[in-house]
Amino acid sequence: MPDNQYTFENEEYKKAYRHTTSHILAQAVKRLYPKAKLAIGPAIADGFYYDFDTEEPFTPEVLEQLEAEMRKIIKEKLPLERFELPRQEAIRFMEERGEPYKVELIRDLPEDAVISFYKQGEFTDLCAGPHVDNTGRIKGNALKLTSCTGAYWRGNSDNKMLQRIYGTCFMSREELDKHLERIEEAKRRDHRKLGRELDLYALFDEGPGFPFFFPKGMVLRNELESYWRQLHQQYGYQEIKTPIILSEELWHRSGHWDHYQENMYFTKIDEGDFAVKPMNCPGAMLAYKRRMWSYKDLPLRMCELGLVHRHELSGALHGLMRVRAFTQDDAHIFMTEEQVHDEILGVINKIDTVYKLFGFNYHIELSTCPEDFIGTQEMRESSEAILKSVLEKNGRDYVLNPGDGAFYGPKIDFHLEDAIGRTWQCGTIQLDFQMPERFELEYTGADGQKHRPIMLHTVAFGSLERFIGILTEHYAGAFPLWLAPVQVVVMPITDRSHAYAESVADALRKAGFRVETDDRNEKIGYKIREAQMQKIPYMLVLGDKEAETGTVTVRKRTGGDQGAMNLQDFIAALTEEKQTRA
Repeated sequence: MPDNQYTFENEEYKKAYRHTTSHILAQAVKRLYPKAKLAIGPAIADGFYYDFDTEEPFTPEVLEQLEAEMRKIIKEKLPLERFELPRQEAIRFMEERGEPYKVELIRDLPEDAVISFYKQGEFTDLCAGPHVDNTGRIKGNALKLTSCTGAYWRGNSDNKMLQRIYGTCFMSREELDKHLERIEEAKRRDHRKLGRELDLYALFDEGPGFPFFFPKGMVLRNELESYWRQLHQQYGYQEIKTPIILSEELWHRSGHWDHYQENMYFTKIDEGDFAVKPMNCPGAMLAYKRRMWSYKDLPLRMCELGLVHRHELSGALHGLMRVRAFTQDDAHIFMTEEQVHDEILGVINKIDTVYKLFGFNYHIELSTCPEDFIGTQEMRESSEAILKSVLEKNGRDYVLNPGDGAFYGPKIDFHLEDAIGRTWQCGTIQLDFQMPERFELEYTGADGQKHRPIMLHTVAFGSLERFIGILTEHYAGAFPLWLAPVQVVVMPITDRSHAYAESVADALRKAGFRVETDDRNEKIGYKIREAQMQKIPYMLVLGDKEAETGTVTVRKRTGGDQGAMNLQDFIAALTEEKQTRA
């Protein structure tokens, strides 16, 4: 690569830089542990990893030793030299070096594949590349091996468990330090940790991938559902509920069988074959098909908080972010061809409203149809052109994401950015000509003839559980007032203040607030610290003076002591904050 491309602004170079660093890691491992067997070592979003088969555990102390060896290799400025071998020679080459995983990879390559290797000093690896030109390009003071975990060979639990070393690297120490700070901040915000500490939700071994929500977590969930219902009512949607279990035949008809069969759960009922739904769409088709519609009824907007189940591999499960049972905030719109543009724009505006409420920035990606698209080429081109036209006519910037659409159509994806700069794909708008065709959906047009509606599949939260996990980390558990499981904690200073504290708490409850009273025989400073740890938005400190004057001394979670206020004024201010979802 030319020198002027040696910057992380160039995504290709960033990938090559990090891929090269993974090779340097592998070379360091082979130097210190010559019997280690090499598996794979790609660049990933925030760095790289490499999988090894070795008896020696890679402890934190070993990672430090490997880092030191990597820096030696960098100082040697070893050139990376590419060469190719015919299949049988390539197999012998790796067999002679005692690398069974590389031999397996070569045997699985297509017959016409180019089999390439990269050599740096005494180390050679099977690799398609690309790489930087020499190891000296990597900044030794800006790399870090971050962790070691287990990983099954080729992600298959029937295969041997390998050791996977994760690392990251940048072009300056300052960039590395910022990244490591973000990692520490992410650990502090980890929704699994906060879920336990704040008593919101948890996952247990008795139900892997099936979340439990506790009373405080249900408050958070119910508030989000209430907001979702209010918003969809404003946008003209009608809420429906479809069954969790439906006949297997339905999934053949919808086309999901060929694409989701391995991730579905099945059961028998009265000798018939049934499936637990992995998505809500086919149920919405049946809800539409229950009667004949007129063009005057369209667009017909249906929405559903539908519980779905998908069999994820145990190694892929991660808190609320990747589960086996989750609630999709699905919406399905059935419309005429003339209504498509305005309906897509309406959904874009709806999703924009949601993300702005929570303080998320986001970017849009246009995901085109995949190779297994089930429609015609004409339909593929037409549907992709429609989404592109809507985005461009309304001045929406987007990134093209080729081939990442649904098997039934292209989609617009919304990638939101949280408080520490991580991105999450949540909202989506999928344009579908296929499902109405497969289910033979119809409406009567102005000409009195039968016509096929066009359909949109949309979500804003995506998965309610995952969105709660994202929100927990975004706010670091310090939810805004309207979402907070406990909004106010009342703290009497002495036993004499207990009666007044109860009257204040009662007034707040009657005004619609979630209140707790901390009347334990503890010092007020201790109570305040505990309330801060529980991230409660408001604390009311009540003593003799407050009882005599009918006031409350207010402390805010973020602003500290706010001084004394008349109780009714406090309730009025709180009411406005809650109603505006500030």
